[in-house]
Amino acid sequence: MIYDLIIIGAGPAGVSAAIYASRQKMNFLLVSKDMGGQIGKKAVDIENYPGFEKISGSDLIKTFEEQLKKNNIEPVFDEVLKIEKVENIFKISTSMGENFESKTVIITTGGDPRPLEAEGEKEFIGKGVSYCALCDGPIFRDKTVAVIGGGNSGFETAGFLANYVKKIYILEFGETAKADQENQKYILESGKVEIITSAKVLKINGEKFVNSLTYLDRKENAEKKLEIEGIFVEIGYSPATAFVKDLVDFSERDEIITDLETYATKTPGLFAAGDCNKGKYKQIITAAGEGAKASLAAYDYLSHLRTNE
Repeated sequence: MIYDLIIIGAGPAGVSAAIYASRQKMNFLLVSKDMGGQIGKKAVDIENYPGFEKISGSDLIKTFEEQLKKNNIEPVFDEVLKIEKVENIFKISTSMGENFESKTVIITTGGDPRPLEAEGEKEFIGKGVSYCALCDGPIFRDKTVAVIGGGNSGFETAGFLANYVKKIYILEFGETAKADQENQKYILESGKVEIITSAKVLKINGEKFVNSLTYLDRKENAEKKLEIEGIFVEIGYSPATAFVKDLVDFSERDEIITDLETYATKTPGLFAAGDCNKGKYKQIITAAGEGAKASLAAYDYLSHLRTNE
């Protein structure tokens, strides 16, 4: 079967694209390695998504699932490994050995946590180094931990961890923390947080488990050590775009470059929405909006194809 559209990824962009594809009566498939994407790792409640004064990431994902079900959309849970275009058809290969064909594709794969690239990081993954506070935070009850990254994600992670741990160091590479003032105020009021700016993590130390980290104090140009038992890395995400290779142009951060109106890539019929593209604002609501626009653009592209057949 050759589908009209295949959507890759079931985060807010992918779910939104699927709902719009369903409304347009397109013959489409939603393929994703998980449900909800990065929302599933959200450590704090979401308070800026229309229709909900406050909702947890897991509850928002349940809402997505219910809406897909009501629209008779059944995701295929698999990981896409490769996309190629042969003449006017996209051929998609997955990790489970499936092969799908489609006239159009929307990539909505979001991103994977960006590593520190510090000495000892890989060695201690799962032994004190974590990229998901929601998954691992309760393990560190009454312990001292460090959060690497002074943006909103770092402060939100610290806010969640404050429910469990004894003390939290937030390390920020820049001269000032970048989180919103409201986030900073809330975290500092917990009394458990110490913010260290101009800090570059050099090494993660330990034996069987993490017991300290070494960082460079860039203001004093001196190496310092913190005695900690856990490290949560929150320095952003790298777009999950390796599988698309030569079909798109990439930014310097490996984000897919698209048209700003239709989210079309350089390859006709291929679109990219949400955190995987070069959009400036990485928010749940902007991802959902981009998914809707990309789906409508894919429908317009198909209509143009049919007119010229």
